[in-house]
Amino acid sequence: MRETLAAVAAGELTPAEAEARIRGYTTISDGDRSARFDAARQGRRGVPEGILAEGKTAAEVAAVTERAVETTGRAVVTRVDDTTADRVREAVTATHPDATVERDERARTVVVHAADFEPPSVDGTVAVVAAGLADAHAAGEAAVIAREAGPTVERYDDVGVANLDRALDVVPALREADAVVVAAGREGALPTVIAGRLDTPVIGLPVSAGYGAGGDGHAALLGLLQSCTVLSVVNVDAGFVAGAQAALIARP
Repeated sequence: MRETLAAVAAGELTPAEAEARIRGYTTISDGDRSARFDAARQGRRGVPEGILAEGKTAAEVAAVTERAVETTGRAVVTRVDDTTADRVREAVTATHPDATVERDERARTVVVHAADFEPPSVDGTVAVVAAGLADAHAAGEAAVIAREAGPTVERYDDVGVANLDRALDVVPALREADAVVVAAGREGALPTVIAGRLDTPVIGLPVSAGYGAGGDGHAALLGLLQSCTVLSVVNVDAGFVAGAQAALIARP
């Protein structure tokens, strides 16, 4: 602690950086409300802290994003709409003009790296598979989170079981991965088919794509939970969890 306080006194650390180093988190206050950013999650859990934009104002998301970049050199924002993405970009470029701001509109993510940020590197590979393009938003979120945790990420899109040949065609490549995330809506068949062809851990990601009695991911979730083949299952549209879990599995 003495070294941290000395660094603050010398101007080498900001108070926010010192708070994050000592507590493991940093507090962002806005009137009578406050957020606590988990600045130590990457070191403690091996996956980055995520800033969920849903349910927050654009100003709140921008403030937490700025603090994340200040204390960790990176911010990963999920479920971002256009207004929030623009506000985040404006705020970050104003305080960190050399930072890179990468937005994935389909995955609804924004990732910010400070100029001196050194991304984690894991000697492993995560494959992220989407049954159809309608499933790509959840698959994309999983891919972003897995990549930010360190492994190499390979994407395979639109290989659903309506034409089984296209699914089987990617199986040889999937066998080379250390972990596989398979995203599917409707009846959720693809993850069970893929899992039956691999000795690699498979994480089923049910997606809220589809319609009718089993729409909104309900049928896909139940189908994956009832899978005859061995796989793990996350909640509907839980791309963050699927990507993080796959990244942890892929670590040597």
